[in-house]
Amino acid sequence: MLLSQKERDTLFVLFGAGGDLSQRLIVPALFSLYQDELLPPRFHLYCVGRSDYSDEALAAHFFEGLNRYSTGSVSKKQWHEFASQIEYLQGDILQDKVYDTLNKTLRKKEKQWQGTAEIIFYMATPPSLFKPIASALGNAGLAGDREHTRIVVEKPVGHDLASFQEINQALSSVFEEDQVFRIDHYLGKETVQNILAFRFANPMFEPIWNRRYIDHVAITVAETLGVENRGIYYEKAGALRDMVQNHLLQLLSLVAMEPPVVYDANDVRNKKCDVLHALRPIPTDAVDVLAARGQYYAGWINGERVRAYCDEGGVAPHSNTETFAALKLHVDNWRWQGVPFYLRTGKRLEAKVSEISIRFRDVPHKSFPASYGLNEQPARLVIQIAPQEGIVLKFMAKEPGSQLRLRPVNMRFCYNEAFETRSPGAYETLIRDVMLGDATLFMRGDQVESAWRQITPVLEVWEANPAVDFPNYAAGSWGPESATMLVAQDGKNWLAPTLSKKGDCVR
Repeated sequence: MLLSQKERDTLFVLFGAGGDLSQRLIVPALFSLYQDELLPPRFHLYCVGRSDYSDEALAAHFFEGLNRYSTGSVSKKQWHEFASQIEYLQGDILQDKVYDTLNKTLRKKEKQWQGTAEIIFYMATPPSLFKPIASALGNAGLAGDREHTRIVVEKPVGHDLASFQEINQALSSVFEEDQVFRIDHYLGKETVQNILAFRFANPMFEPIWNRRYIDHVAITVAETLGVENRGIYYEKAGALRDMVQNHLLQLLSLVAMEPPVVYDANDVRNKKCDVLHALRPIPTDAVDVLAARGQYYAGWINGERVRAYCDEGGVAPHSNTETFAALKLHVDNWRWQGVPFYLRTGKRLEAKVSEISIRFRDVPHKSFPASYGLNEQPARLVIQIAPQEGIVLKFMAKEPGSQLRLRPVNMRFCYNEAFETRSPGAYETLIRDVMLGDATLFMRGDQVESAWRQITPVLEVWEANPAVDFPNYAAGSWGPESATMLVAQDGKNWLAPTLSKKGDCVR
């Protein structure tokens, strides 16, 4: 049984403390937990980096990020209380001296607290540093306490299958699997977590959650933003690595997984891994049929002219990097045999929206003529992840009046209306779970490896055969024509995302 959060003295070591991730997401999440009294009374944040900061200067740097990125209120009094627990350790994280100092510092604090503390090593660094940091922690004797020591690594874990395996081997040579927390912030979103509750706590949906009643599943994660100041990173990643390999395949596994026996980290992750293992491999000679890619050119978004990807900072003038990716996948098991899963993600699209659309099969016999409106919209269930959080059931109903006329209507569940409380941020949820040692929402090594194996043929084909039509979709559109053809060849189409009116069901 997990101990209460308040019973666990915690030493939180943040590598890469001076970086954007720490300022924008990690420290604001820790502060929100502090405000909600979800940090243990004895908590200390050790920040490790090469920049020349004093404790006070680093706290001021974090406070600036808090004011810029936090959506909640910032109490100066509470911030000063929290900031008193921040300590900066300057040094080159590739040098052994840093880890000797860190070891002495942590042991000194435990001696002061007169007990063994939970020690969390959070790597807010580029993936290239995961391996040397893990090895150095092992050499310094900082990873041996399996019960009280954990390490957190950010996605992407590796650049391809081989680099993931290399990093994972380095991690597993120092830490046990239950000490490694591979964080994907999408899994911390409230609506994503609610997929399991929606499916397995309600008797009316699970009986129809299969190939007999579902025609296909479409998962969309669309952004209106471009690459902003991440051009150098994005040139090495692209949409397939950046979004599909982790976020979208994790959403697919939650939708398609079998019921767990109990809500337990191992059982849930086993069922998700079963889905990834059941994915039909993509043959290299079928990549053009099962995958589509795109790159945006200049266009208009929200009345503003935006530039092409190749004109962004840090991007090569004739880049072959995709800013849009779509896949058609099949889960080869009894539940989902023959049901296609369509995944798409892209930058500079028409709207910012993340949703899962479950399209039900048509009725076996159409009693109503098409002129009555039955064919206007298919019945579907939409799980809204962002920016709206909710679940929408779309079905047909008769319009008022003596004439028989059908039209689609919505039955909507909204988080903010139902619960009237602030949903914790994804990083708040996940960091608190790390402190509790609960790995349910984190990716296991074999899950990540299965995801890399699934997209590797596509990566290899795309890298060996540069696109001849880039750029091929306008900023402000829904992507390239090849994505439309991906589903059209099955006689289907991408259903328009379920966007509520302004102020309606928006958090």
